[in-house]
Amino acid sequence: MDRAQIEALLKEVSEGRTAVGDALERLRDLPFEDIGFAKLDHHRALRTGMPEVIFSAGKTPAQVAQIFARMAQAGGNVLATRASREAYEAVRFLEPADREPRAEFHETARAITLAQSPAVQGKGTICVVCAGTSDLPVAEEAAVTARLMGNTVELIADVGVAGIHRLLAQKASLQAARVLIVCAGMEGALPTVVAGLVNAPVLAVPTSVGYGASFGGVAALLGMLNTCSPNVSVVNIDNGFGAACIASLINRM
Repeated sequence: MDRAQIEALLKEVSEGRTAVGDALERLRDLPFEDIGFAKLDHHRALRTGMPEVIFSAGKTPAQVAQIFARMAQAGGNVLATRASREAYEAVRFLEPADREPRAEFHETARAITLAQSPAVQGKGTICVVCAGTSDLPVAEEAAVTARLMGNTVELIADVGVAGIHRLLAQKASLQAARVLIVCAGMEGALPTVVAGLVNAPVLAVPTSVGYGASFGGVAALLGMLNTCSPNVSVVNIDNGFGAACIASLINRM
């Protein structure tokens, strides 16, 4: 439940359209709902501007489905990251109490979403850029997250520095963005190059794409941390979700 939903509920009470007891029932899980294996923070959006998100890796499909259903019942938008198709099938079809047929699966992003509540709208476009097609899962995770959080998103794929002309052909889109998320593996050079072309914040996301000496994204991470472009900030390896959250907060300012 976010600020807008609580304000609407209080207005309903003040106008007599909702009984006090009914309002208390809707607020009963403040500050969290305990379902045994998880404690759901339904009011995180009220405190931080960002709702709680389900990290699906390590959870069973049934656990993901139960958490997803309870969060959906609370009325906000729901996002499950690093989700398998099996988890999605559980969310859609498991059993009536934990079923959410409105959920959507974004296969490349490995995400399950439910959009049912208006999000705070961003002021401009978030441009998500990835170096190669192999980086698309991380870039798509960022794009799906940013869209669910109320942003206009443009995704530009396969414009790595090995063919710099491909990137330069997107210069207008890059320079029109209010915030940019740049995902790259290998040596991780792309965020530095992009940052040199724009006057906006660039959130660099190292990916685990690369050969042996890339060390699962550590080489890209260290390269990005040592960028010579001052408008670059770096998140963790493969963390498209985290980059999208930061980009959303920046885009609302």
